Amino acid sequence: MCLIAFALNADPACPLLIAANRDEYLDRPTAPLHRWALPDGTEVVGGRDLRDGGTWLGLSPQGRVAMLTNVRQAVLGPGARSRGELVTRWLQGDGDVDRFADGIDPAAYGGFNLVVGDFQARRWSWLGNRQPDRPHEERPVALHRRALGDGVYGLSNASLDTPWPKTQRLKQAVRASLEQVRRDDRSGWIDPLAQALFDDQPAPDTDLPLTGVPGDAERALSSAFVRMPGRAYGTRSSLVASARPADSGWQVDVMEWTHDHSQVPSPPGDAHHRVGLFWA
Repeated sequence: MCLIAFALNADPACPLLIAANRDEYLDRPTAPLHRWALPDGTEVVGGRDLRDGGTWLGLSPQGRVAMLTNVRQAVLGPGARSRGELVTRWLQGDGDVDRFADGIDPAAYGGFNLVVGDFQARRWSWLGNRQPDRPHEERPVALHRRALGDGVYGLSNASLDTPWPKTQRLKQAVRASLEQVRRDDRSGWIDPLAQALFDDQPAPDTDLPLTGVPGDAERALSSAFVRMPGRAYGTRSSLVASARPADSGWQVDVMEWTHDHSQVPSPPGDAHHRVGLFWA
């Protein structure tokens, strides 16, 4: 996944709001959003990487959440282990982030950003294995951590809250969506999120980040919705998740749009896949 904005306890009417795009090679086998189980029986709500078995964003019925992006580098090299297993390891666990972090070998993975949270405990953290102020340099490799308080955050393929144009726009869309939720607009709250997630206009050249990839790739990757047909790469899915008050708990609604790059794009309509959870 390559673009996420999320609100943590920023508004009591919606204490969790996530908007995300996953960018990936078009031929990588993938299952869309659904309920599935890990070998130990842990239930996961999310899409699934059918090549390595992990996921890029997942939620559990117990209220654990994990979200992953990679770090853009000029020379891509696979790590010894799949980054997607970090998400499922968090969802499988029942301990705190200290114990989880102690079990991570940062050198075993390609560059990653990982946000993990326990909704019930209101504890959230960011972890990454690249230097936060120089994320596109491969060395030195170490595990960095930051506890996350209440607020709105953005994450793409640099570090947490690196102000890339598309990240800034999606964060603003999350704030606009929360305002609609506050007004009890039961349909309009999703509009700003969809508009931002489906925006395929690249950033002006003066605003492009410098991550070491060629200029044409930097430009194509600067839009929220990525289309790179020459490289058989692009945005494969878009996801919105929200938690709202319900009787004696929280109703969590997860919606996903999957994208077929062989067809003419169309404006977002109803979500293609939808799963509900209840967190007591």
